[in-house]
Amino acid sequence: MLAVAVGWQVYALTHDPLALGLVGLSEFLPFLCLVMVGGHVADHADRRNVLVIAWSIEALCIGALLWFTLAGARVVWPIYLVIATFGSTRAFYAPSMQALVPTLVPREEFPLAVSLNSTLFQIAVITGPMLGGVLFLLGPAVVFGVCLGLFVLTVLLTASLGRHRAQPQEAEASAPESAPAGTGHQLLEGLRYVLHQRLVLGVISLDLFAVLFGGATALLPIFAAEVLHIGPAGLGLLRTAPGVGAALTAGLLTLRPINRHAGVYMFGGVAVFGLCTIVFGLSRNVYLSLAALFVLGCGDMLSIYVRGILVQLNTPDAIRGRVSAINSMFIGGSNELGEFESGVTARWFGAVRAVLLGGVLTLAVVGSWIGLFPQLRRLDRLR
Repeated sequence: MLAVAVGWQVYALTHDPLALGLVGLSEFLPFLCLVMVGGHVADHADRRNVLVIAWSIEALCIGALLWFTLAGARVVWPIYLVIATFGSTRAFYAPSMQALVPTLVPREEFPLAVSLNSTLFQIAVITGPMLGGVLFLLGPAVVFGVCLGLFVLTVLLTASLGRHRAQPQEAEASAPESAPAGTGHQLLEGLRYVLHQRLVLGVISLDLFAVLFGGATALLPIFAAEVLHIGPAGLGLLRTAPGVGAALTAGLLTLRPINRHAGVYMFGGVAVFGLCTIVFGLSRNVYLSLAALFVLGCGDMLSIYVRGILVQLNTPDAIRGRVSAINSMFIGGSNELGEFESGVTARWFGAVRAVLLGGVLTLAVVGSWIGLFPQLRRLDRLR
């Protein structure tokens, strides 16, 4: 809901594709600077408390957006400032949230937990943009007010969690070689682990470059306003469509988990993501565009599912927060930095050409990673 409101409000104030890209950049840069610190904190503090503090700050940020809107301001720099604060807090909550889930369930049930967690998340992805688009018809202040209430509820629910505990088998897992004492060395321990684990490196870097080039999310307000002519409610549908596909795929994976040929499924999912990005860029029909985004979400969820299981189950709990920070940095790079890349290329070539170019580059990344990481292509079982 927040993404729909911010995206439409920024474009309404500026009518500049680059302004949409700057929204992503203003969130990504603080996140990039602080995420390694966030991973270190996740490994040395109660992860539940980290989440509560971070989301409380974000609730205050939404309150600032609400005040900004009610005041009738016509400049966008306060929005960028608030989004930058969001990026700073995400640098702390993202590693803690990723590292917390494996400690809540037995190791053998973790793949099921991933699919259930993804299903619940995608339900929010589906309903959020749709509600955001509809509520935006009543004004952005309504959207921000509802989001503020939901964030407060999130803080209360998170505070009700018990303290996390590593599973016994994870506590006994082999950890990387001990780094020299010192905070600086400890901050980089997760990076060293990823660089020495080719399987983990290949998985998270595939997502980085594929979504970096192929993400069209930042340009959806332009497609809704100028290409498909469907307004803010239609923008909500466009943002919802990938989530519907992802949620249905996650639900199917809950019933029938991937047991064999995991590498093929992962590369296939990213390839489908790229192909559907191209179809969306070429489409001038609302229903075809929605269908392309729906299938795009299906492919994306296949990749997310495989990546989520591989990274977490191949990482000892002692450094899971720092490895999760690296993973979050790669995901952030693919999303927020990808939004900036989309805004820049849209200004250079136009929104349609930018999306088409992104889809082609995504397919090129898939082909390159198949050659660079043959162990991923041959990956069979996830456990």
